[in-house]
Amino acid sequence: MRCPYCGFLDSKVIDKRETSDLTSTKRRRECLGCHKRFNTHERVEAVDILITKKDGRRESFNHEKLRAGLFKALEKRPFGSEDIDRVIAEIEAELRGYKSTEIPSKQIGQMVMKKLKKLDKIAYIRFASVYKNFTEVKDFETVVRDLIPERGNQHA
Repeated sequence: MRCPYCGFLDSKVIDKRETSDLTSTKRRRECLGCHKRFNTHERVEAVDILITKKDGRRESFNHEKLRAGLFKALEKRPFGSEDIDRVIAEIEAELRGYKSTEIPSKQIGQMVMKKLKKLDKIAYIRFASVYKNFTEVKDFETVVRDLIPERGNQHA
């Protein structure tokens, strides 16, 4: 590691710590030439995830696009940006766990639907109406009916 002060090419690690989110390592180093200390950060370089669209196009995974969709679904609901960030992180972690780096957009949409169904039913319906391209009121009725738990056999 080149010293930022004198340019010497050798240093020793004095201290090493993981960041709180365990995504990078911080190292405190000392230059063996001028003996000044400096910090370095090391993180794993993530492989890009490619999203395969319905029409066959491929584009890089864009968590800002996902954030915008979640934000719209959760608008005026009792959830903040921390909740949206958590859902995005969970989805991104799940995607990175797949063997393939090419994932159909449909699969991401289903993941979002599953997360929203657990988080907030209203946001789930909002997202579903756009994701499933609702065109009639009966489309809403079908989704709402699926959300209402059965109450036994009441039509006797």
